[in-house]
Amino acid sequence: MQTMPLDLSQKLASAVDKMPAFPRSVEKILQLTRDVNCTPKDIVQVIDKDPVVTVKILKVVNSAYYSLPRQITSVNHAVVYLGFNTIKNLALGIAAIGMMPKHNAAGFDVDQYLLHSLSTAGIARKLATQTGDADPMDCFIAGLLHDFGKVVFAQFLPQEFRQALVLSQSDGSSLHEALRKIVGVDHAVVGAMLVEKWRFAPELINTISHQYDADQLDTGLFACVFTANQISKQLGFGFGGNPCIHPLPERVARRVGGTLDEVIASSDEWNVAFEDAKLFAKI
Repeated sequence: MQTMPLDLSQKLASAVDKMPAFPRSVEKILQLTRDVNCTPKDIVQVIDKDPVVTVKILKVVNSAYYSLPRQITSVNHAVVYLGFNTIKNLALGIAAIGMMPKHNAAGFDVDQYLLHSLSTAGIARKLATQTGDADPMDCFIAGLLHDFGKVVFAQFLPQEFRQALVLSQSDGSSLHEALRKIVGVDHAVVGAMLVEKWRFAPELINTISHQYDADQLDTGLFACVFTANQISKQLGFGFGGNPCIHPLPERVARRVGGTLDEVIASSDEWNVAFEDAKLFAKI
């Protein structure tokens, strides 16, 4: 993680502290998923106690996208039709979307940000399934939250974030490079501070923190999220700043089975992930 002056550290810590916590139901779901003895019934019982999450899950599963043969009227039935992991991902996605500000003084396009984050999450999950090198649920969560530091900047340091957005657009640099020039640190640092506050596992925190320092980590989780981020940018799935695309480092390419172009060409699943993202974003 980048070192920073004490005053900047305190300023960022204050901004992170202003971010809301996950709903209790989602925190409980995440806690349960770390328990190997957790059953679908345990998750259903938690979701059923949160009427907001329940209604939104049922809205999604009854949408035209899934085209299920009958209307689903309970979370328990949704689990039967769509599976345990899909419902977990839906609950987390709903929680993350619920934290998105509808407007911000930085002029940051939250809708496009959401599409990019949700696409990255879905692609990371698919990569994990294909490679068998990481837990698909962990990859989905890390992909969903990898850029959440941008939300903190847009909400609580809007002037600096707007300057970085303008600089990135004017000189063609990556947004994280522009943030380092304007603020002193990038959104990866702030995002890592946020997920640490939310008590996520160290490996996920490190994956977000080092997403622009690929030589620092050699894990399946990092490889899947880094690659998914580049695929999402390359294919234009949403937008979260100037979409500078980074080639896959050798150790990442080795884990995912090829260069960025080769991985993209190897599957037609990426567009499916984008369709999922658009569905999630509408809830």
